[in-house]
Amino acid sequence: MLMISKKIFVFIAILGIFYSCNKEKIQQNYTLQGQVFGTTYKIVYLNATQNYQKSIDSLFFLMNKSLSTYISSSDISRINHNDSTVVVDNLFLEVFHKSKKIYKETNGYFDPTVGNLVNAWGFGPKNEIKDLSSEEVNAQMKYVGLEKVTIKNRKVYKSHRKIYLDFNSIAKGFGIDIVARFFNDKKIANYLIEIGGEIRTKGLKKNKSSWSIKLVDPLNKDGKSGYKTLNLSNKSMATSGNYRKYRLSKDGKKYVHTVNPKTGYAIESNLLSVSVIASLDCADVDAYATAFMAMGYEKTIDFLNNHKNLDAILLFVNQKGNLKEYSTNTYK
Repeated sequence: MLMISKKIFVFIAILGIFYSCNKEKIQQNYTLQGQVFGTTYKIVYLNATQNYQKSIDSLFFLMNKSLSTYISSSDISRINHNDSTVVVDNLFLEVFHKSKKIYKETNGYFDPTVGNLVNAWGFGPKNEIKDLSSEEVNAQMKYVGLEKVTIKNRKVYKSHRKIYLDFNSIAKGFGIDIVARFFNDKKIANYLIEIGGEIRTKGLKKNKSSWSIKLVDPLNKDGKSGYKTLNLSNKSMATSGNYRKYRLSKDGKKYVHTVNPKTGYAIESNLLSVSVIASLDCADVDAYATAFMAMGYEKTIDFLNNHKNLDAILLFVNQKGNLKEYSTNTYK
């Protein structure tokens, strides 16, 4: 009787091992695509045991709930409408403190309080589209300056009710970082996350080659071949350019979506495109790219010379009207 029991036990144990092995989830490569933050996204991750689409959708929902100026019920929209009951979440806190840091580093060329002027020039959610007079610009400039906004006990305090916060110039990059952290927590070693042209990667592609992209030629922006291939493995990249988002006034004057927070004007600088690449959060390079477009070519070169942790590719028009490129050493 004891012998039979032992045989049965051994059989059950072997069966259990066989069953558990069959239950092991097979690792697969996934590509997720869709729309978020008013643009498109593509996420590729390798050797994963499940599709994380629902989890990523939840992360995007939380981002929008906190930081989207296009959603009237979001925390930032309520703050912009002076709702004093808003208690901000960790997403808002991190973006705010990161923005403060880069605001100081760039001497105010990255400034999320420029939102009123972005709206007024016709590039924000309000779609006002006005050709502002110098008096109107000066009036709006009274509400520009991130030093005029503070957070205490998770509540936002503005020095004037008309100050309008807009984190759209850092939010895409930050959204990428949130997904990257999720993948890191899941021990996923190889991924590429792209939202609206901003990118963060880790590891290698499935063929063991580096993650790479082709940079768009701003003078031939509809071309598909690109003009330069960049190795982006284990890096973040953000590109800002005024060659796509601009409008022409009735008299043919060109206004661009990058509003200079120092002047309040939406006038094109000599930079056509800036790509910033670094082993940093994508939110950081996103913010730096925006600041550089406002700085213009000369000030950006000075900044890069003093911040060797940043790589950049600048496409600019020289005094003769010719397209020129400046690249830091890594991408020459």
